[in-house]
Amino acid sequence: MPKTDTTAKNTTAFAAQAAISFGASLFAMLVAVYFMEADPWIKGFLALGTLYLTTSAFTLAKVIRDQQEDQRVFHRIDQARVDRLLAEHDPFKSVS
Repeated sequence: MPKTDTTAKNTTAFAAQAAISFGASLFAMLVAVYFMEADPWIKGFLALGTLYLTTSAFTLAKVIRDQQEDQRVFHRIDQARVDRLLAEHDPFKSVS
């Protein structure tokens, strides 16, 4: 049975666009907080909130990715079991 890789791969351009977009948005948010006309404690609170939201987004993305990889492994194990059963099955074998 030929093996085909059905996993989706991101292009280099898409990965670069995502990284640049992330960097630009984080930089813009931190610059906006820095130049905002407010007390220093308010700026600090908003800056920490921005950094916390950023790290939380990375953590959530990692958890989702790990869950999908776990499901993929279980699916491959189940598929291997089915393939083995089908390979061992002889439809012309007499049942007695």
